Amino acid sequence: MKLKRFLLRYFPPGITMEYKRSNGECVTKTIDLLGLTADSDPDQVAAQVVRDEQIAESRRPQVRKLAVELVEKMRSDPTQKFYLFKILRAHVLPLTNCAFNKMGDRFITGSYDRTCRVWDTMTGEELLTLEGHKNVVYAIAFNNPFGD
Repeated sequence: MKLKRFLLRYFPPGITMEYKRSNGECVTKTIDLLGLTADSDPDQVAAQVVRDEQIAESRRPQVRKLAVELVEKMRSDPTQKFYLFKILRAHVLPLTNCAFNKMGDRFITGSYDRTCRVWDTMTGEELLTLEGHKNVVYAIAFNNPFGD
């Protein structure tokens, strides 16, 4: 496999590597940098990623540049903190998707269990269950432009 390019993910912080296989197929691998902070040293982050992922040493400057960008993003708004807020377990089978309304105070989940559920974002309370679908719920959305 040949490394084609790197893609940056701001939240949760990470770097995605895109590879091209000998048959032309593209595959990706994501490196989660969950321990990254505004005080992280980009040189150390780059060295660790290159070492752990067995990336060619010639690619280290690219990885360092991405680490610098992630650290700068964290420094730009030090009050912004991301953390696990709540775990909701209501569907019997895995989720297929999730969509938020425009205000962000409600969201809807679709599942392999053939149901949709509407939730209150802040409390995590289930507001409504939509049942009766004949198959897996693959697509969901709020009615825009109102989104309520």
